[in-house]
Amino acid sequence: MKKTALIMAGGKGERFWPKSRQSLPKQFLSLTNDGKTMIQLTVERILPLVNLEDIYIATNTNYKHLVMEQLPGLPEENILCEPIGRNTAPCIGLGAVHIQHKYEDAIMIVLPSDHLIKYNDIFTETLSNACEVAEMETNLVTIGITPNYPETGYGYIKADKNQPLKKTFSVERFVEKPNFDLAKSYVESGDYYWNSGMFIWKLSSILKNMKSFMSDTYEGLMKIQSAIGTPEEDCVLKDTFPGFISDSIDYGIMEKASGIYLIPGNFGWDDVGSWLAVERVKGIDTAANTLTGNVLTIDTEHCTIEGKERLIAALGLKNLIIVDTDDALLIADKNSAGDIKKLLSVLRETNREKYL
Repeated sequence: MKKTALIMAGGKGERFWPKSRQSLPKQFLSLTNDGKTMIQLTVERILPLVNLEDIYIATNTNYKHLVMEQLPGLPEENILCEPIGRNTAPCIGLGAVHIQHKYEDAIMIVLPSDHLIKYNDIFTETLSNACEVAEMETNLVTIGITPNYPETGYGYIKADKNQPLKKTFSVERFVEKPNFDLAKSYVESGDYYWNSGMFIWKLSSILKNMKSFMSDTYEGLMKIQSAIGTPEEDCVLKDTFPGFISDSIDYGIMEKASGIYLIPGNFGWDDVGSWLAVERVKGIDTAANTLTGNVLTIDTEHCTIEGKERLIAALGLKNLIIVDTDDALLIADKNSAGDIKKLLSVLRETNREKYL
């Protein structure tokens, strides 16, 4: 069966401020030493399975030019601009009806645009195995990352290992982000996986479930689909899409549908969710520092320092994140890395939106 992909690239990447901004969010930045941006790496990673002309990018109008600049071979009609953010379920639905306009039915691989994966060959093999299961009946497949520590910032998925199907397991339940003790018990049990936000299914399967569990959204998507390729396309999209309920695909479909399967992922995945991830991606030196740019350190350890040409001299520092940009400097304790959004709220409250 024809394989297609939808890459979701509409996020703001706020936890990577001040490098990630509204005008240039995380998915369009390079966080690796090869200079490639995250969305470029995501597309490159899927090419062994999906032709470039069958890859669709869901984003918004403000980022369309960035997609075109960074993915020059992608057909412009494959860039789907949401009029407003409505979470992952409407986003995926929009992608599904556009792909179905081209193919009556096909495998649809759904990926975030801002994750990093270390072992691309294993990733490709995992996706290929997931496609086999997704092609059977109306199965919906998600990739669960095998956890190697008790992370409290991810949702978890419990697999029923008594019900295997090829290389997947039936999903017993989805669970919210746990506290540390609960996360520890999940990891020790061997039955729980991190929720990666990656999905594989047939167009017909996901749309059938949307019709069953998100009927209002489904009806709106059918209106949008009927207008694709007509002069009314943009008008119908702008009139219909903002009316959709803002639901995640997990809540809207995956927690309610039957035939949900999980395939374990062991390919060096990282969601790069905050500045703490940089040391995992780039590695650390002998003082456990991760340094980028023109940086000098003395008696400094366990720090992530990100700069450019301007010299950053660090003396006697521990456990800090320092990020220098042209117009903003972030200095944060690593323990506060998850709270960067609080800074952005204060910037809005104090009329400093130019720094967002």
